[in-house]
This record gives sequence, C-alpha cells and structure tokens, in this order.
Amino acid sequence: MVFCLFIMAVVIQCGFALYFFIRVFLLREEAPLPAKERQGVSIIICTNNEADNLKKNLPAILLQKYRGAYEVIVVNDASTDDTEKVLQELEKQYDNLWDVIIVPGEERILKGKKHALSRGIAHATYEWLLLTDADCIPASDKWLEQMVAPLAKGKEIVAGYGGYHKVKGLLNAFTRWETLHTFLQYSTYAVAGLPYMAVGRNLACTKSIMQKVQNDPDWNLTASGDDDMLVRIRGTKDNFAVVCNESAFTYSNAKATWADWIKQKQRHFSTGRNYKSDIKALLGAYGITHALAWLCFFVLLFCDHWDMALILMGIRCMVFWIVWGAAAIRVREKKLVYFFPFFDIAWLVYNFAFFPYITWKNKQLWK
Repeated sequence: MVFCLFIMAVVIQCGFALYFFIRVFLLREEAPLPAKERQGVSIIICTNNEADNLKKNLPAILLQKYRGAYEVIVVNDASTDDTEKVLQELEKQYDNLWDVIIVPGEERILKGKKHALSRGIAHATYEWLLLTDADCIPASDKWLEQMVAPLAKGKEIVAGYGGYHKVKGLLNAFTRWETLHTFLQYSTYAVAGLPYMAVGRNLACTKSIMQKVQNDPDWNLTASGDDDMLVRIRGTKDNFAVVCNESAFTYSNAKATWADWIKQKQRHFSTGRNYKSDIKALLGAYGITHALAWLCFFVLLFCDHWDMALILMGIRCMVFWIVWGAAAIRVREKKLVYFFPFFDIAWLVYNFAFFPYITWKNKQLWK
C-alpha cells in the first residue's frame, strides 16, 4: 500500500512539473517600451515606521530613467518615527514626490494596508500604477519602464519578481529558495492561463482595475494580501502578465531571525484561504503529494522495494531540479542549485509547520 501511494504521489508530482513548471522555459524578457507608448505612471508605496528604508531606497525609485511622466506617492500610515521628516527632506530635492498622511485614529473602512493603498490610489494622477514597498529597492533604473511595458499591450495586471539580498546564513538561503519556488509556481500557472497571485513588492496594474477591485465585497476579507486578492478578483488569462527581466526585479532585506520570518509567513498565508477553489485544489494537491512522496520514500528505504523507490525518487528529483534550476537562472539565483536537495525535503517540514495558517488561522495585521 505504501509503495502504491508512493507511485501515485511521484506520478502526480511529475505531472505538476511537466504540465505547469516546465513553462518556466516560456518566460521571456520584456522588450523596451517604445517612446510613443509611454504613459504617465503613479508609483505607490504604503509605509508604516520605515524612515530608514525610505531614506535608503526612495532615491533609486525617484531617479528612474523613464522618458515619460511619473510620480511617487508615499502613504505615511500613522508612522511614529521620522518618516514625515524624511519625506519632507526628500520632497525638497524631488518635485515628483508626494506624501499622503494618515493620522493615528483615522476612521478606517478597509482593513490594514488596504486603507493606505486606497488613499494612495485616490491621489494617483495617472492610469498606470506601480506598487512596491518601502523596504524594496529596484534592481536598476529601468525597473519602471519594464514593469509597465505589458500595460501598453493591453494587460491590466503585471507581476514582477521581488527578491531578497544575499547574505550568509541558512535562513537567508531558504528564504530566497522559497521565494524562487513561489515565483516558479505563480509564473507558470499564469502562463498556463491560471493566474492566482502576485507580490506587492513589485506589481503594476491599471487604476481602473484597482478601483473595480476596491468595490468588490471580497476585497476587504483580509487585512493584508492586496496583491493576491487583486489577482483573485480580477485576474484572467488574458489580462495578466509576468515580467522576468533582471533589471525589473526589486530587492529587500530578508528577515534576520527565524522568529521574525515565522511571523511574516503567518501573515502571508492568511490570504491563501481566499484563493479560487480550483487553485486551492491544485496547490493543495501539489503540497500533499510532495509530502506523501518523501514520507513514503523514507519508509520504503527500509522495505523490500527500496531499490525501485530510489529509482522513482531519482526520476522525480531530476525532473524537479531541472525546472527549479531553470527558474533559478531566470531570477539570477544560480547558487541556490546546491541547496535543492536539502530544501526539497525542508519544504515538507515547512508545510507541516504552517498548515494551521494555511487552512484556518488568519493574522489580521499588515505590519
């Protein structure tokens, strides 16, 4: 019975890799946006007590080489640090920077970050929006131009890659691998015509579609997850695009301690429960068969079928590590290849540890 379950799990796992994940080879870099197609862009950043990050990262956003009009709107959501002072100093240097202040105690109709985001959108001058976070810095001065390029082709939602700076340590390596793994999933599902998520650290969309989403009753189900809920409510196979240009990435600092990382993941998982039923079924089947394949494999190593188990798991790992390697090349994380065997097994523990937050718990804070 264990051997039969093992074969079933391996077959389904390989099915995911060969139907969805292999589409990573179809991801192409966006071509430069012709000057005549450039429209005005409003970059929106919602922040809460991130004065140091704004001081460090905001100039790179304000100095994008975009031969078109663009503004940067920073929504200061009741910060109690030096955020206001930092923004006032930067506004003296850059005439395309605007700040929107949310005072403590302000009445909120929308939960968490969605309230701040709605204020930013209300102040946006342009139809094209580009969203990122205060702790993110663009990989280049071409970030803005490349992220909005699909909007000029009629797309309404554009998902970019939000990576993390490399530092020494196992936590940093696993955080980067998990980010790579997540990118592989949502990008290839999108290519297959099933978009289901994006990352708010690097997301472009139209103002029109954001306004429609804000009027949907499902928009306010969670305090965070504005990126995923945007795709869940309005994302389609025809209006969604993925940008994988290296110069269009954003980078931020990964959590330095396991405790902070766990809190971050608990918040991220609160939105997954609101995915569409077919997406939840696919993601659930993928996670369950991943766990089942490894658990059965470990058991079979001590049984008569250990040799066949080794061969089948070897085939499964070869297929997965090839597509993971292709994804690593796309997002410039080649060195993570050496961690694939360890993190493949570690993801089993990861899913068991966060299962309560995936299924029923919901953390309502966005910071």
